[in-house]
Amino acid sequence: MAQKLCRVTPVTAVVAGLITVLVGVTSSAAIVFTAAEAAGAGPRELTSWMLALGVGMGVTCIGLSLRYKAPVVTAWSTPGAALLVSGLDGVTMAQAVGAFLVSAALVVLSGLTGWFERVMGRIPVPLAAGLLAGVLVQFGTGLFARMNGHFAVVFSMFAVYLLGRRLLPRYAVVAALAAGVAVAAVQGSLRPGRIRFAFAEPVFTAPAFSWQVIVSVALPLFVVTMASQNLPGVAVLRGDGYDRVPVSPLITWTGATNLLLAPFGCFGLNLAAITAAICTGPEAHEDPDRRYLAGVWAGVFYLGVGVFGGTVGSLLTALPTALILGIAGLGLLGTIGNSLASALSDESAREAAVITFLATASGVSLLGVGSAFWGLLAGALTVAVTRRRQRPVPQAETAVARPDRTEQPTCGVN
Repeated sequence: MAQKLCRVTPVTAVVAGLITVLVGVTSSAAIVFTAAEAAGAGPRELTSWMLALGVGMGVTCIGLSLRYKAPVVTAWSTPGAALLVSGLDGVTMAQAVGAFLVSAALVVLSGLTGWFERVMGRIPVPLAAGLLAGVLVQFGTGLFARMNGHFAVVFSMFAVYLLGRRLLPRYAVVAALAAGVAVAAVQGSLRPGRIRFAFAEPVFTAPAFSWQVIVSVALPLFVVTMASQNLPGVAVLRGDGYDRVPVSPLITWTGATNLLLAPFGCFGLNLAAITAAICTGPEAHEDPDRRYLAGVWAGVFYLGVGVFGGTVGSLLTALPTALILGIAGLGLLGTIGNSLASALSDESAREAAVITFLATASGVSLLGVGSAFWGLLAGALTVAVTRRRQRPVPQAETAVARPDRTEQPTCGVN
């Protein structure tokens, strides 16, 4: 019985799921609250938004991870939330819900037609890997940047992580998290007394459709969700070897779930990128075929976030930011390394992969679209311009050349 329970709840997978949710919520929940307030949301609507988003992410994480036996992690669109902060100013809650419905319907259409998967299928692996590394590098550098001003917490986590990699590699991240919590508690920067538990209640808002709001909010939200979130989200899955997972059903189900929950405040539900990499890497589980459990546990914790939507705000003030960003950086070290190795492995595409990586890591944002899209576009343009077209070899010349090659010594070259 204990062995069976351990297979379902491996410590590394549970902790990976927990870190995924902590990073996802603490890094951008404040932006979601600000976006809701821009549309005139009160306290009840705010908690309803968190409930809808938590349930949407929880259900899709659990359902899709179990269905495809892969760590499929979903999230709300952080760039989308940032867009809504200004886009919803002066917009009624009903019109905002109408915009959410239109954006979600376009996502569903993208999944059903399969056009997004066809586009992703044409992206070379080195470019996808460079894109992923560029998205994640900020967390790797942030791990060390946070030592400036928070040295005790972050360095203790880093030191315990290195020791764990030497003695118990599977539990290195778990041990680092425990060390960070302990040091933060001793310092007094961990404030559990601020946490207040409160259940969230759903608040239904009937949609209203305005063509101005559809053009200014719904369409940009759809573009940002697909280009800045779903695109790198697919790159994460492929970069860690889960290219067998079909893309179109993932897009369809996230869009359909968003469509169903939009009247309660769900917007921009999409495939996760940064947080997903925590569940797809070796730290989540040594067996790639068992890492889907990390996605399932992320879904369980997201359901908790939704049910206790009123608690999220107090939780944000209880955990020190340095601890969250530090553990995220440690949890993503393996994925960053694997992505860079894959991006640079093919010499013919190396320059394009480096350009993709640098442009993505720069954080450039144009026309409301994030750096992930522009980085990939820069890499694809590099490939198109610099790739040399090979001259076809005439059949007669080939027939003569083959015997010569078999007769020549190989000089030890494989």
